[in-house]
Amino acid sequence: MADEPFPPPGVDLDHPSVARVYDYYLGGTTNWTIDRQFADEVIREFPLIRPIARANRLFLHRVVRHLVKQGVRQFVDIGSGVPTMGHAHQVADEVAPGEARVCYVDYEPVAVAHSETLLRESGDLDRHAVIHADMRDPEGLWEKIAGTGVIDVEQPVALLLIAVLHVQQPPAEDSGSTDDLGPSVVARYRDLLPSGSFLAVSHITDEGVPAEVGTGLVELKQMYDRSSSPVIWRSRAEIQALFGPFEMIEPGLTWTPSWRPEESGAGAPQVEFPSPAHSVILAGVARKP
Repeated sequence: MADEPFPPPGVDLDHPSVARVYDYYLGGTTNWTIDRQFADEVIREFPLIRPIARANRLFLHRVVRHLVKQGVRQFVDIGSGVPTMGHAHQVADEVAPGEARVCYVDYEPVAVAHSETLLRESGDLDRHAVIHADMRDPEGLWEKIAGTGVIDVEQPVALLLIAVLHVQQPPAEDSGSTDDLGPSVVARYRDLLPSGSFLAVSHITDEGVPAEVGTGLVELKQMYDRSSSPVIWRSRAEIQALFGPFEMIEPGLTWTPSWRPEESGAGAPQVEFPSPAHSVILAGVARKP
């Protein structure tokens, strides 16, 4: 933010925040000097990061638009971030005004605070909610979602895990383990989802990208690892495995710009890449039988 206001309680301003940095990439203003300095360093070293972030957000828009057209009326967005460049409930209401229910989940206090403000100003508190929770506790998080009264967890839900799983999900410090919890956590969410639900995932990969982009991803990972927000790039097979036995919907796991471009909304910004693989993020949606 240009005038550096007092942050909400619990905000760490000693280290850049993944959510606030992502907001800056998208052109938002919900960020502090520590975030902008890191983001500007990343942009200098890896200028593709801004179009990559925007293409990823447009993927989320197309997922919501497509699923609403298919009759989905409940969405849970975990790691939803700061409300920049269109949130899920705004897209859903463009397609089916007044019908979709959306619950946002984030661990970053700034993202939660600004989502709360957005919902008060332009949402419907009977249909939209935001909770502060840790995705590494699926059962606890699911209880909080049910407790909002917005989402009926016994009915089909579209679970959105957009650009969140390439941020490492470490175990508790006292566990003695350094393994990333991402795949096991997603498996538990798949179990919690009722039949007929959908899972949408987008995730950075360093497999199948142009050589010069792969070099940039090595540098990008090093920068994030040094910033205290370690990241992990998974292979196509590892990303596909996150969907488990769910049935992939067309076009399957693909680069973000290639996932149902026909679902782009009127006036959607154009993000151009030399090739789809330059977007470095694989994305897909699957349905639970």
